[in-house]
Amino acid sequence: MKRAKEKGENKVEYGTISLPTPLIEKIKDRINGTGMNSVSAYVAFVLREILSSGNNKELLSKKESEEVKRRLKSLGYE
Repeated sequence: MKRAKEKGENKVEYGTISLPTPLIEKIKDRINGTGMNSVSAYVAFVLREILSSGNNKELLSKKESEEVKRRLKSLGYE
């Protein structure tokens, strides 16, 4: 992980993830004109929302989880 910013005593570290190009393009289309300044900012926002609303419960039903796996596989993920 790389250290990117320091705020007082709090050091924020960032890592790198890879996303399929078609997904990145869809995100760019979605955030166009919203004031969201980057794909990374949008992805971080969405993940924070999902994780904060989970309340330690399953985030997806078994059916939803299987659909996500199917979609990821179709994008080349194993």
